[in-house]
Order: sequence, then structure tokens, then C-alpha cells
Amino acid sequence: MTHEPPGPAKTPVAVLPVTGLRATARIVARADGGGTSRSWGSPRLSETGSGGEAGSGGGTRLPVLDGDGPLALRRIRAHGDQARVCVVGAMSAPLGGDRLCIEATAEAGAALHITAAAATVALPGRTAGHATYDVRLTVADGARLDWLPEPLISAEGSDLRMTTTVDLAPTARLVLREEQVLGRSGERPGTLRSRLTVRRAGRTLLDQETAYGPGVPGWDTSAVLDGHRAVGQLLVVGPEFDDKPAEVRLLGEAAGERAGRGDGAGQGVLAPLAGPGALATAVAPDALRLRHLLDEVAEAARGAAAG
Repeated sequence: MTHEPPGPAKTPVAVLPVTGLRATARIVARADGGGTSRSWGSPRLSETGSGGEAGSGGGTRLPVLDGDGPLALRRIRAHGDQARVCVVGAMSAPLGGDRLCIEATAEAGAALHITAAAATVALPGRTAGHATYDVRLTVADGARLDWLPEPLISAEGSDLRMTTTVDLAPTARLVLREEQVLGRSGERPGTLRSRLTVRRAGRTLLDQETAYGPGVPGWDTSAVLDGHRAVGQLLVVGPEFDDKPAEVRLLGEAAGERAGRGDGAGQGVLAPLAGPGALATAVAPDALRLRHLLDEVAEAARGAAAG
């Protein structure tokens, strides 16, 4: 019997853990020329090309506009003294394991409008872990910030934890819209947990948490969504509500307004907060009908703010 000499010892191959993306996009808006914001329901009609000067009151410039990873930022045509930014998805995100964040600050007297080019789709990733998407908004005295992205779609198999945190100065104004669609057409939803926290002058104005999808008890019962697959809210905060709080208003099916829409149009309610603001919540079968309800809410809130 022959024996072969032992070969060289095999070096173990290290298996690196699969991790998701880490990306933080940052926006800072600064008043240019000493302008101050006005009631959100009555913007100026003049336009400028890049958020610069807009009449005697000045405009808003963007000294910081830093995209990162899948969060690309594009300056778009301004409206009056309001600088406008569009968030563009540079790649598919968030996926499982991703950690995404957007930080936006409107400094004193600035006016900033943030939108998105398309819906954000939460998808399953290569890791078993959940994804996170954090939005952090800061609005200084005399400033206004409109956060109006396109819907977030929770695709089947995804697991997303989303937080939106807003810090407002006493005379700051905010318009914030959130729309969530549970599942793409013909598929079941993923798991979506969302928290919205709004502080004004250091005191909590609103703090709410929602959860939908697999593993969440009762999310699809008549006490929560009742079979609807789109849910959203619109929040308006401003000092004008100190003098005249918003009145409670039912919308859609809740108000018996089915004519011209057909059954299943969705329903919503606009209600005052315990502070200078109004919150509307709505549910609907799909994103289109949800947007219709929230647009109706926006008109109602404009009327309340205008007196």
C-alpha cells in the first residue's frame, strides 16, 4: 500500500454576510433675500427657474443638495419663492437589509417643496432582514416645507420599517402627505410598519404608528382597512390654525358621496389636532382613488386655513 504525501492545508474561505445598501440624502433650503413664508394655501403665481429671486420678497436657494446611492435629488422649476426638489430612484430600493434616509431642513424664512418622480416599491432582498426608510424633516421659524412624495408600495415578500420624524419651530408651516399601497396588482402585500412623529416647539403634536401585512393581527379586518389596499394621510400644520381650528369633515363614502364614483370609492375624515394643525386619513381600493380623496382633503384644509 502506498501513501501519498499530504497536500497543503486548505485555507478556509470566509463567507461575508450579505448586507444591504446604506444611503443618506440631504437637502437644506435657505431663504435668499429675506423672504418669509405665507399661508400654504396662497402661493405666489410668479415662477423662477431655480429657486432664486422671485419678486421683492426674495426666494429660496439650496446650499445642500446631496443625493446618495438610490436616492438621487434633482432641482426642478421653482414656484414663487419656493425651491422644489424631486427625489429620483436611481436603482431598486428599498430591498431587504437596506438602510435609507432622507434629511431635509428648511431654514428660517425658507420655502421648500419635495416630491418624487415615481412610486417607491419596497421589495424582498437577498437578506432575511427588514429594510428601513427614515425621513427626517426640520422646519425653522417662518419657514414652510411641503413633503409630497408619490406612494410607497409594499410588494409581496418585503418587510419595511418606515419612520417620519418632523421638528417644527413655533411659526413653521408643514404640508405632509403619505400614501401606502399594500401589494402590487394581483399580489398579496408585504409587511409594512410605519411611524409618524411631529414635534412643534419641542412638544409632541402627533405620534402614531401603523402596521399592515403578514404577521400583523387584524390589519385587514373591518376595524382597520376593511379590505381596502390603499391608505394615506395628509397633515397640515401652521399658526393660522391657532385662530381658527379645522372643522371635522367626512369624505367619500363616509359622507355618502357615491354619486359619480361608484361603490368602493373609499372614505376619509379631516379632523383638527390638539394644536395648530389638521390631520386627514383615508382608505381606498387603490392609489388613484386614494389620491382623489386626499386632494379633496387638501382643498378642505385650504379653505380652513384661508378662513
